[in-house]
Amino acid sequence: MNAHHTTSAGNGLQPLGKLIAALGTCALLALAAPAQARERQGSITGPKGQTATRDVSRVQGDVSSSTTGPNGQSASREVSRSSTGATATVTGPRGKSGGRTTTRTGTGSDTTVTGPNGQTGAVTVTRQPS
Repeated sequence: MNAHHTTSAGNGLQPLGKLIAALGTCALLALAAPAQARERQGSITGPKGQTATRDVSRVQGDVSSSTTGPNGQSASREVSRSSTGATATVTGPRGKSGGRTTTRTGTGSDTTVTGPNGQTGAVTVTRQPS
């Protein structure tokens, strides 16, 4: 039995046009909506049955995380990002903190690192124009 099916070009493109319009609308709504926090938790159990856990939260590039070891000690990390730079702070299980501050410039960046005992170091990056 021979079957013959005819479609016009207009009917074939109409669903594609609707799909493109729907995808465009979804993209605009995603851009207009405020960024939602993305959170995740995880745990790992070692061969002796000890468990460590990690919690992470991210909102528009800013990150907060904490890790708790099997002995109950914890460490944390906070990162804040902006168009002009970033700041990060790490706190270890004994309460000592260290950090990093980066400032973006028109030709590169300046970064200062501070250790847990107050020592500092600096790095300047200069980009060559293309």
